[in-house]
Amino acid sequence: MSERRACKAIGCNRMTFQYRPTRPDDRDLRERMKVIAHERRRFGYRRIRDLLKRDGYVVNHKKLFRLYHEEKLALRRRGSRRRTIGTEAPMMIPLAPNERWSLDFVSDQLTDGRRFHILAIVDDCTRECLALVADTSPEERVDAFPVPSPARTRAAPGWLAASI
Repeated sequence: MSERRACKAIGCNRMTFQYRPTRPDDRDLRERMKVIAHERRRFGYRRIRDLLKRDGYVVNHKKLFRLYHEEKLALRRRGSRRRTIGTEAPMMIPLAPNERWSLDFVSDQLTDGRRFHILAIVDDCTRECLALVADTSPEERVDAFPVPSPARTRAAPGWLAASI
């Protein structure tokens, strides 16, 4: 099938089919950009653009971004520093009930806008919820909540894990 018939069959203009994009030669710009990037390793494409502007290169920021990535000069993103809270040793898994309890606050809002908080007490070994204590007070403190009766009747744990 000829080009003319194929273009007519798919409804495409022949000039669109025959178009060959031409880009200007950017070798000197690429070389200067590489030199700046190797001199100043922590400079991104925006700061390199400012330095190129001082050298007399007038470059669109989108074109410079494309060239910067084509030359694989893109900076690696730094990972966020993970700060440890408390000890670095992992928590031991409790082997018996009442060895460790976890306390956690859950909060939500009623339809009239008032907030309420729930203190959840969970035995870490059996995953049993020992108590759920609801309160509408604005303070989110453990000592403000009354200790529920099921927790009073059980033996006290070796220690508490609180995520407050």
